[in-house]
Amino acid sequence: MSITDQTPERLPPDDPSRRPPRASPRVHPAWWVAGVTFLTIIGAAGFRSTPGVMMNPLHDEFGWPMGVIGGAVSVNLVLYGLVAPFSAALMERLGVQRVVACALVLVSVGSLLPIWMTASWQLVLSWGLFVGLGTGAMAMALVATVTGRWFVKRRGLVTGLLTAAGATGQLVFLPVLAWLAEHSGWRSAALATGATALLVVPLVLWRLHDHPSDLGITAYGAPAGTPTTRPARPDGRAVRLALEALGDAARTKVFWLLAGGFAICGISTNGLVGTHFIPAAHDHGMPLTTAAWLLALVGIFDIAGTVFSGWLTDRMDPRVLLGVYYTLRGASLLLLPSLFSDDLHVNMLAFIVFYGLDWVATVPPTIALCREAFGERAPIVFGWVFAAHQIGAAIAATGAGLIRDELGAYTVAWYVAGALCFAAAAMSMSIARRRVTADSPLADGI
Repeated sequence: MSITDQTPERLPPDDPSRRPPRASPRVHPAWWVAGVTFLTIIGAAGFRSTPGVMMNPLHDEFGWPMGVIGGAVSVNLVLYGLVAPFSAALMERLGVQRVVACALVLVSVGSLLPIWMTASWQLVLSWGLFVGLGTGAMAMALVATVTGRWFVKRRGLVTGLLTAAGATGQLVFLPVLAWLAEHSGWRSAALATGATALLVVPLVLWRLHDHPSDLGITAYGAPAGTPTTRPARPDGRAVRLALEALGDAARTKVFWLLAGGFAICGISTNGLVGTHFIPAAHDHGMPLTTAAWLLALVGIFDIAGTVFSGWLTDRMDPRVLLGVYYTLRGASLLLLPSLFSDDLHVNMLAFIVFYGLDWVATVPPTIALCREAFGERAPIVFGWVFAAHQIGAAIAATGAGLIRDELGAYTVAWYVAGALCFAAAAMSMSIARRRVTADSPLADGI
């Protein structure tokens, strides 16, 4: 062999192998995705906080009973939950970015239409149908999808942070919307909500990447050697994917225990407190803005409570966490009727602090149990569990309004919700923990 035969082959200057390796970003893109998701959920919570502020103004202007207005909110709550599993499946088929951007436009339309309404059915169409569908696509199924794709390490903590975004939205929007409704009329609050929804769209299109493989990277904390290729997109339509996941999950006891407990969670939060706390406080002589600020305070403490719950979920049995959360929530609801008055006193503030810490602390352990039981189908299955949450919320929103119309007070509603929370604690503690096996139909990737 000649010396020339041993000379390495010279590569062209533009050959890719001559280029230095691409430097890893100082901030993993997963955190950017989480940040945009956080802001999106803040907006979704703000859009959904509008009914609680507007119930009294609508009642005063149109003379509609609280049961009728609560019925429109119930449609919103049901669709907000029922659309979640289908939106999770659509995110698998079309991508997170497209689904969320379209949802924001739909929310904006639904927020602006009530400005011209003259009949209660138009309230159902706008608040119920449009806003319910739009916010449902940005619900907790989005949290499960983002954390499942983008995070391996710190998954529980990030789940808590993103869940807390809902409370942050409540904190940001409620006082502003209440002030606008009181000083400029409820239509100005509707305008503000619709405009805000549109402002979030460019941010979603800029930074809400669909999957780590789109950037040629792996999820945050993924083990070394994890491939950067994206799993194949599922075959079939989103409706079929969602229904198949439900069919498989419904054959398991853990699904019904999670769904039942989460339905009670919806009764005791969004449906009852989130919708009727402000009118109930107003019944006792408390100003509308003061009641709105109290409900917004729930959001402040919910941020801390939910993030801490996510941290605990990484370290403790999620069944125990759910049992504790529901038990304490039930006890606090039984005390609430005695705390209402026309003045703001320390006992009510203590309730607000405690209820805020517990508000959606149930979400991280519930998602963790879904992930253990249902594997990669967890986002869609959790969407169905969340649908149960919203069905419970819808029952409470309408039922509490009817109780108020019939009895002149909300007292019975608080007592019923408190008792149900004790039942949710028992259901959560009875869940048998297991992990999916390779031959389980629920272990199949989607």
